[in-house]
Amino acid sequence: MDQRTKLRMEARAKVLKAMAHPSRLFIVDTLANGECSVAELTKLIGCDMSTVSKHLAQLKAAGIVSDRREASQVFYSLTAPCVMGFFDCIENVLRQGLQTQIELVDAVVERN
Repeated sequence: MDQRTKLRMEARAKVLKAMAHPSRLFIVDTLANGECSVAELTKLIGCDMSTVSKHLAQLKAAGIVSDRREASQVFYSLTAPCVMGFFDCIENVLRQGLQTQIELVDAVVERN
């Protein structure tokens, strides 16, 4: 792999790593419906504000979300809504995996 390709793959990995947590996936999914404050996200996720802020910082560092300040509140929004297409792809992979498992079970049942 040449250096340019390696850098591109590392950049992709950074984005994937930033989303590789259930709470961060939830944040991205929630922000697909519009911006939210840290307080709103904290309430929805059900953990402390410090933890949510850390998750948001990782997503922001990867370029997935952006923020804006309004008085003492910070609001977050998706910078790349196209990530939801990636979520659709993940759902298809999960469906395909389930379909394969169903077919395997059906084959075993038919043999018995």
